[in-house]
Amino acid sequence: MDLTKKIEDIRFIGPAYAKRLKNLDISTVRDLLYHIPHRYDDFSQVKQISEIHPGDVVSVRGKVWQIKNVFSRTHKMMTVALINDGTGTLRSLWFHQPYLKNTLKEGTEVTLAGQIEWFQNKPALMSPEFEVGKAVHTARIVPTYPVTAGISSKWLRSRMKPLLDEAKNSVVDFLPEEIQKRYQLLPLGQALQEIHFPTRLDMVEKARKRLAFDELFLLQLIVGENKRTWKKKQPIHPIKVPNGALDTFLSHLPFTATTAQIRCMKELQKDLSSGYPMNRLLQGDVGSGKTVVAAFAMYLAHLNGFLSTLMAPTDILAKQHYQTLTDLFGPLGISVDLVTASQKTKTSGFESVVVGTHALIYKKIHLENVTVTIVDEQHRFGVEQRTLLKRKGKAPHILTMTATPIPRTVALTLYGDLDLSTVDEMPKGRKIIQTWVVPPQKRQAAYQWIKEQKTQAFIICPLIEESETLTTVRAATKEFEKLQKDVFPNLSLGLLHGRMKAKEKDHILQLFREQNLDILVSTPVVEVGIDIPHATIMVIEAAERFGLAGLHQLRGRVGRSDRQSYCLLFTDSPDPHVTEKLKHLEHTHNGMQLSELDLKLRGPGEIFGTKQHGYQELRIADYSDLTLIEQTKKEAETLLETTGLSSYPLLIQEIQQTSSLSVEPN
Repeated sequence: MDLTKKIEDIRFIGPAYAKRLKNLDISTVRDLLYHIPHRYDDFSQVKQISEIHPGDVVSVRGKVWQIKNVFSRTHKMMTVALINDGTGTLRSLWFHQPYLKNTLKEGTEVTLAGQIEWFQNKPALMSPEFEVGKAVHTARIVPTYPVTAGISSKWLRSRMKPLLDEAKNSVVDFLPEEIQKRYQLLPLGQALQEIHFPTRLDMVEKARKRLAFDELFLLQLIVGENKRTWKKKQPIHPIKVPNGALDTFLSHLPFTATTAQIRCMKELQKDLSSGYPMNRLLQGDVGSGKTVVAAFAMYLAHLNGFLSTLMAPTDILAKQHYQTLTDLFGPLGISVDLVTASQKTKTSGFESVVVGTHALIYKKIHLENVTVTIVDEQHRFGVEQRTLLKRKGKAPHILTMTATPIPRTVALTLYGDLDLSTVDEMPKGRKIIQTWVVPPQKRQAAYQWIKEQKTQAFIICPLIEESETLTTVRAATKEFEKLQKDVFPNLSLGLLHGRMKAKEKDHILQLFREQNLDILVSTPVVEVGIDIPHATIMVIEAAERFGLAGLHQLRGRVGRSDRQSYCLLFTDSPDPHVTEKLKHLEHTHNGMQLSELDLKLRGPGEIFGTKQHGYQELRIADYSDLTLIEQTKKEAETLLETTGLSSYPLLIQEIQQTSSLSVEPN
């Protein structure tokens, strides 16, 4: 069976239905077979009509004795059929489907499935599934699928059944037999059959386990092979670590580094001096001091006479890093250059450190001497952009940083090709940010409280879409005007959003930094990198629109000094579950814990934007299934360390055909 065959070439589908199926991400036979049901109805009990009772979920088989279209007392069109199986007669009713009178003609043998309910003081089947001939939609455990306009579960079942009958014996099982036996996994053909049309309900989980194992195992193989390939590459210039380099660097810092920062610096030092290119992820909460750790890697490159680059996703964050590194490296005599799309810069002659945005990739800049490359907020960059950046320095040492705490289960899969360092300690003197959920009735009191604090505040308007649209900007502008006119008429307010020109953003930020503005109204796209120590209040409008990890990051924009800071989460949602979710932030201040909660509540796609940023989106497996993730990781590592992928051509073929990620060639 050719699983790569286009869906429009399948019998009884054609171009019109193929177009609709694309809305479900179904383009090939494989996509259709892996379009998994989200629930099941157990219609496997086939009962005689004389045995049924109201409340039973059953299938019945019989002849259509009579069928007619009538109007109910409320003028609804009803199709009423009398079904007889020799033991009794049962009414079946459908609303607004008069065509059924011509489909289920009198004398037709039919199977119906549904729940027996009372209707006009008699048992009846209300809007049951029905079919003439071999049972697919009745008399069995029946799957219900995620659907789209013009595609129903019944339509999907009718197309899925013949495909599965063919696939059961012809689909190629790529998973090594010894692994299948070790974990008691179903053969692939049987797993696909059972996930769609289970013989028993307990078989659904067995089938799901096999398919989830496959998905995670293939992903682990990809990241594992890429990690091995990366380790085999020689860095363009080996880095030597002079004696006392770390102590010298630490002694020039204007503050005392935390234990976590020093631990991470030592991990970087070990990587850089190993003779193999570093490929490490550095994660830590907002304000934990990741940039200082990254600066140490750049310092070591400088001591060896090499160039370092740091790439940030926005102009604001790039300029923030530029200022931070200029302050850090000034006492050490290290020069720092800034490259952004909005300003004219030199294209060569860089000495030690270059900070920039995407312009580092796309501008014609000569960076042949780059040995250390650092990417901040790396989940905001696509795979293509990171690849281009690596090419700038041939095989440089790569350090990626993120302030989005990544749950261990996600890190083991999405980032399995990277070594992981965590700055899990905040600088001394930082106070916990007091956080409150503010319901509508307390909004005015909250505004009054803000006025009384006589400090600077952020007010964040929600980002309704992934990128800043005109609608989002108008919403922020409208809120800004309302706050300026009606709420804070005696205070000075500024507006910041992603559609402003770079010079405008810089001007507004400078006014806020110099305390010439009391309140900064902003959309969240531009909040990353804004470091205003005097600001102690963070207000987040429509907080229910954000995930917990996102709210925690926004909250981290305040609390940047030794002054007490506050975060107010405004919500107008009447849903008690929303309030319950937001209240996690009142007593949880650890980003990793909140990220774990987000994973349970929202799923990784919503946290990290997997589809948008080039990561493998899971169709069947679950990132919270730590046991299965660790099993697949162990098996992938064993296979790669012993025989290698080349011994398993079926696995290579499966990876090439199914994965949006690629295995880098040796």
